[in-house]
Amino acid sequence: MKKQFFNFLKSAGIVLVLVSLALSCKKDVGQSAAEQVKVSSATENSTTPRAATLVWSDEFNGSSVDGSKWNIDNGNPNVNNEKEYYSSGNVAVTGGNLVITAKNQSMGGQPYTSGKLTTSGKYSVKYGRIEARIKLPAFQGSWPAFWMLGNNIGSVGWPQCGEIDIMEQTNTSNTILGTMHWNANGHVYYGNSTTVGSVQDYHVYAVEWDDSSIRWYVDGNLFNTGNIANNINNTEEFHLPFFLILNLAVGGDLPGNTINNGALPASMYVDYVRVYSLSGGSTSNPPIGQTVTLKGFNGKYVSSENGTQAMTCTRATAQGWEQFTVVDAGGGKIALQSQGKYVSSENGTQAITCNRTSIGDWEKFDWVPTSDGKVTFRGNNGKFISSENGTQAMTCTRATASGWEAFGINQ
Repeated sequence: MKKQFFNFLKSAGIVLVLVSLALSCKKDVGQSAAEQVKVSSATENSTTPRAATLVWSDEFNGSSVDGSKWNIDNGNPNVNNEKEYYSSGNVAVTGGNLVITAKNQSMGGQPYTSGKLTTSGKYSVKYGRIEARIKLPAFQGSWPAFWMLGNNIGSVGWPQCGEIDIMEQTNTSNTILGTMHWNANGHVYYGNSTTVGSVQDYHVYAVEWDDSSIRWYVDGNLFNTGNIANNINNTEEFHLPFFLILNLAVGGDLPGNTINNGALPASMYVDYVRVYSLSGGSTSNPPIGQTVTLKGFNGKYVSSENGTQAMTCTRATAQGWEQFTVVDAGGGKIALQSQGKYVSSENGTQAITCNRTSIGDWEKFDWVPTSDGKVTFRGNNGKFISSENGTQAMTCTRATASGWEAFGINQ
């Protein structure tokens, strides 16, 4: 997608958030939509349940941004009177954190620089718990956010794609905003806010999202719930995959354009980002649409080998070739996709590969959980995939599943 269009989506959606704390829309359609998705505040005193299965994460324990997971924006957003120019030079991974730094530095016609990351085209999620542990800078003119946009934004535009703002904060306020934006005969939104002791301390910001509702939490405390059951008020956007975004804007219509230059440089610290499946608290249901890693009995990761040779289970770390998207193959079966190609059982006649451009019978597998929380994969030939303990190329020839045929998900 075009960068200016993409950033416009963000700004157009967020400018209205603070019209009032109740977030009632001036247009009748907006108010009606907000009322229809609103869930009684009686539900807003409970705490988050234990998250289930970790399916994707970045702990930021390396020395640079993981390019297999994140894109780094570069350019002038040209939206919402924001004053920053996004630059990769303002993004770092150090000390176990992703660090996004805003600077009093002219670049690209803008008086400030800052950073923005997205998982667009690399990872998306439909339903689950999406959380991050973040420490915010809180200076006059700051506008940090942790949010999501629908994958289909390039084809349907905004707000038809939907937007979920997990966390937004402005200036020196200790108020946290959580908002949803969508299309119901025009742009509508619903949201709420809560306060924390200090946004300059670490807090865990999260949403829990299923086919009935989206629920917003700070440090496990629920403060906002939006109803999306049965596509109420055209909320079908929220039943499709979304990608993740982290950014720190400087100035704009929401925080205003009075900037405290003396507070710069100032940084937003992200300790981790994690996505959990909430399907029953186990691996019982495949995380359709999510990207996972597979760890074998030998403690090594399964690799697609980029489709250039038979698959192995020999990698000490998981990079792009070791990540697989779980695809609904119909009939209760799944397919595994890596680097745009699908894993094939080769019907058990040779070592398995990841070089198919479409899903046929040999590319369909049963997702079979084990009692210890791992998963086995049964091919169309009735046999199970084996890691071969990393001593040779992987096969789909085992009549029963035991140690070499079980895989840890995102371990």
